[in-house]
Amino acid sequence: MAHVVVIGGGVGGLATALLTARHGHTVELFERDTRAPGTALDRDFFRWHRPTVPQATQPHVLLGAARTLLRDELPDVYAEMLRLGARERHELDWFDVRPPARPGDEDLVMLHARRIVLESALLTALRAEEGAVLRHGEPVAGLRTEQGGAEPGAGAGPPAASPVRVTGVTTKAGPYAADLVVDAAGRRGGTERWLAAAGCRPPVVERHRTGLAYFCRWYRLPDGMQEGPRRPWAVTGGPFAGCAVFPADNRVFAVTLIVHTRDATRSALRDPALFESAARAFPPGAAWLDLGAEPLSDVLATASLDNRWSALVDEQGPVVAGLVPVGDAITHTNPTLGQGTSLALWAALRVARTAGRDPGSARYAAEHHAWAVRTLKPWFDFQVVADAAIGERFATRAVRTGAARETAALFDCALEDPEVMRARARVRHLAERPERAYADPEIRARVARWLAARPDYVPNAVGPERAEWEKLTAG
Repeated sequence: MAHVVVIGGGVGGLATALLTARHGHTVELFERDTRAPGTALDRDFFRWHRPTVPQATQPHVLLGAARTLLRDELPDVYAEMLRLGARERHELDWFDVRPPARPGDEDLVMLHARRIVLESALLTALRAEEGAVLRHGEPVAGLRTEQGGAEPGAGAGPPAASPVRVTGVTTKAGPYAADLVVDAAGRRGGTERWLAAAGCRPPVVERHRTGLAYFCRWYRLPDGMQEGPRRPWAVTGGPFAGCAVFPADNRVFAVTLIVHTRDATRSALRDPALFESAARAFPPGAAWLDLGAEPLSDVLATASLDNRWSALVDEQGPVVAGLVPVGDAITHTNPTLGQGTSLALWAALRVARTAGRDPGSARYAAEHHAWAVRTLKPWFDFQVVADAAIGERFATRAVRTGAARETAALFDCALEDPEVMRARARVRHLAERPERAYADPEIRARVARWLAARPDYVPNAVGPERAEWEKLTAG
């Protein structure tokens, strides 16, 4: 049995602490915020100021990968989310008649809920764990460290001489010992600064700017209306802007507009009236806003988004032992594909399953990194490619041609062809990597036939013309 300290009480930290406790270890979780999620969802969601979690009030997506892990590993958390109002939608229910089931279809289910629902359910379960101690309002101020010895075979190359080993954390209240420290403090945590103070080599950071800005507003469906429209497709886009609708819990949903950070109309979207006019210019925005929904928030903006991969292993091996990252501390992904929660839960489960395997060693750190490279990095790379395509399209407003046109055709073909939709859903829900799912000869042939029947097909043509957009955003 190991004693694990978790830095950060967001989704990644709560899930790591809960799963680790249930695998027989003891856990202490440190969170700087004095407040913790409760079951008063609207109060906590709309009135809780969380400057260290700016994404808390943005839409979140629980893909099939996240839902499957919760269902299989934390069934009480899964049940609590449903009790709190989360709703499910099978990807193949897009069609009037769902196609005959195949193995794996049961995992192509989206769990619709605001982030606060997941946090509340995780915290409720964690508070009942005898082996877990929660320290809200006690931020970590630094790391306890000691010099260690080199470990043959700890990394791909020769290990660093005397790598620093983390043995716990410090707060204003004093030091706390740990066999393993988990960094779940996100991309804005202090880990890099603390490692530098301990004399460690810096993390290896890969960063890709997206050039995208998001504007969302929350609404509630009218009394007596439990579901919004099944169609049109809830994510659409044109050459310079996109619109997405995110159904959530308890009749709540968000409408989001996406533009390039250099778009001159960007600032106008903060105005609720102009935001709604612009959103109605896209089919999903119009379909949901025409239901007479009640606005619940102002327009919430977020930008300066990037995709960031941070590794605690370099060409010499682990830069530190006794410390591993989960969630945004290792892979922060832009929300366009909704992967973040799923990847964080995967990493949390990996820590829980391995925390008893000499967690303070450089070998453990190297193995955690190798697992992340195998399991998380391919999805990070997929996100980078997808965002680069969107960012370039929005920046240049150019019509997509060649391979980009064929990729766009796959998504549009999926709305009509159940087999293509299944392949797309398996990628979307992280059940199968795109290079395999989309390379299937049958899928390629179906998309090719779809394109051949539409020689004048223009991708990403949904939404207003630029002149209309500028008129809408000018009021």
